[in-house]
Amino acid sequence: MNTNQQNYLLLSLLILIWGSSFLLINRSLLSFSPEQIVGYRLLIGSLVMVCIAFFNGKSLPSSLLPWLHFSIFAVIGNVFPYILIAKGQVNISSGMAGLLMAVMPLATLILAHFFIPNDKLNRYKIIGFVLGISGVIFILGPTLNDNSNTVFGILLVLAAACSYAVNTIFATRLPSYDPLVSSSCVLILASVISFLIWPDIFYFKFVDLSLISGFSMLLLGIFPTAIALVIYFNIVNSAGATFLSNINYLIPVVAFFLGAFVLGESILWHNILALLLIISGIFISRFRI
Repeated sequence: MNTNQQNYLLLSLLILIWGSSFLLINRSLLSFSPEQIVGYRLLIGSLVMVCIAFFNGKSLPSSLLPWLHFSIFAVIGNVFPYILIAKGQVNISSGMAGLLMAVMPLATLILAHFFIPNDKLNRYKIIGFVLGISGVIFILGPTLNDNSNTVFGILLVLAAACSYAVNTIFATRLPSYDPLVSSSCVLILASVISFLIWPDIFYFKFVDLSLISGFSMLLLGIFPTAIALVIYFNIVNSAGATFLSNINYLIPVVAFFLGAFVLGESILWHNILALLLIISGIFISRFRI
């Protein structure tokens, strides 16, 4: 297998892993609270990442400044969006959550215009943003009369998408670190912060744990939280960020149809239209003048 084939294989694997995370959250909610999902997935993920980092001969930084930067990523890129998504999925389907997360690159366009030099809006980015927001409107309108999804849940997930966008801006502006080290440190800090914020996480009654929820939580911590980061950085180092950006088109599709086929969630015409509009918006926004 040549390098190009390997990159596409890793990209496909990453799409499946991140696309399935919303399904795993849905199943975890059968036994865990949103706070417990955040805490335990981060704990499992941090343990996995630390093992991977040490296996590769990495050591954690000894100075304070990197840890301050990692704490920003831990809060904005992990704890905050994780709890918003978990709480949002109490009120909306997993497919809807995955669809809404496609707004993240569109929100990044707007933030980058103001905070990243040489990344200003152009006509393609503006058209793409308008298309993407139109897709969100197509979701919000019928949702007012749809009992399976609530506007509150949708707004929580949209806020999570914006939080990921803000984290992307911080990651661009702050110094870069070794990917394995930064991932390990961020997950460690995020795990500690979540257990400090929600100490009731400790009092989970494992006798009430269903097999499907426990297995989903384990998979959620190992794959979308930890292993996906290793794959992510391997793709970036091998093929670059532009190649990696293709995931923005496909993760919402995987999440949406996994929810439909595995959980029996409804596939409504306005959701399909919203999905097409948002993905078209992402696609057009990447055109170059």
